[in-house]
Amino acid sequence: MGRIDLGRQRHPDWHTGPEMRPYLRVANVFEDRIDTSNLKEMDFSGVFERYKLEPGDVLLNEGQSPEFLGRPAIYRGTPENIAFTNTLLRFRASPDVLPEWALTVFRRHMHSRRFVREARITTNIAHLSASRLKSVEFPVPPIREQRRIVEVLEDHLSRLDAAQSEVGSAARRVGAWRRASVDRLLSNLDAPVRSVAELLREPMRNGHSARAARDGEPGIRTLTLTAVTRQSFSDTYTKMSSAEPKRVVGLWLAPGDILVQRSNTPELVGTAAMYGGPPNWAIFPDLMIRLRVDTDVALPEYVTAVLRSERVHRQLRSKAKGLAGSMPKIDQQAIASVVLKVPPLRRQRELVSELSEIEQTYSRLAGAANAVRRQGQALRKALLEAAFAGRLTGRARDMDMVEEMTGV
Repeated sequence: MGRIDLGRQRHPDWHTGPEMRPYLRVANVFEDRIDTSNLKEMDFSGVFERYKLEPGDVLLNEGQSPEFLGRPAIYRGTPENIAFTNTLLRFRASPDVLPEWALTVFRRHMHSRRFVREARITTNIAHLSASRLKSVEFPVPPIREQRRIVEVLEDHLSRLDAAQSEVGSAARRVGAWRRASVDRLLSNLDAPVRSVAELLREPMRNGHSARAARDGEPGIRTLTLTAVTRQSFSDTYTKMSSAEPKRVVGLWLAPGDILVQRSNTPELVGTAAMYGGPPNWAIFPDLMIRLRVDTDVALPEYVTAVLRSERVHRQLRSKAKGLAGSMPKIDQQAIASVVLKVPPLRRQRELVSELSEIEQTYSRLAGAANAVRRQGQALRKALLEAAFAGRLTGRARDMDMVEEMTGV
């Protein structure tokens, strides 16, 4: 069916050298698409021909989250003279296999999670070795039948892709509406300006760093960063840590606590959320900073909404610092220096209500878009299954049959 190769491992010794070449990695390879906008280079002196890509090579993600393990795309010759790293596997088809057919086989295996059955999973990342990939079944019908199936399938998938693209555009417009609505509401206030530091009833506090508790070891419930990102404080977004009780006395959450992520990705650093659950339910980790607002001056819900607004979040992100490739960080001073308009408490309550209406509308529209995306993914999987079952004819009624398969 073809040859499978693993890319070259990256190494500091090859960051510079006489034969610098661009290479592809997991971040470049998406389903049936290669993104070349952020290529990196390393020295391939004496080994470039071994790792050079040829048009028609199919690349698969060797390490990914389980649902995307083996995500494949065809290299079609652009840019020229490019290599690949060991985060990818290369499949070079034999003469009796079309590269497009191989892509179809691998897409089907990814969506059916066939690759996961062969994977080695560490934390949340699954790995697919070259030897494991070789053991996965690979049907090889005659070239003519391969071509027929690929052509019919691509026709259907192109229509589905166009529909999904429209859904994505709609979701982005909804997000832009939400950001603009919030910023417009908060920026048009006629109110005195105060810094965050002036609104607090006690000093800010960083959380506590502790390793995860081992099985059978007593632990303390500790938030994860996802709790703040999702604004959801539940068991799902906590872990048990080995923190010593006497060292976390002042870290127990109380209703109205505002938590800000002091370290995360460039997009998420500085994200804020308010805790509204019972007291002493969990502590917070060292990657978060806690704010406790003086409720005689400001409502925690109002301050949280301002911190989450695009204008302020962008300001916090701009103050983040970190080495290249590391998680950027902000400090307490960056948060303390943020200024916001502080109207009377009565007006703050009205604003919180208006902001809640915006969020509810956004959630409803975004939820609808996500539901359509999930339907699209189900249809994509069903189309690939139907293709392998020989049930695609190229006629319009194919989609009726596929919709019946998914229950859409």
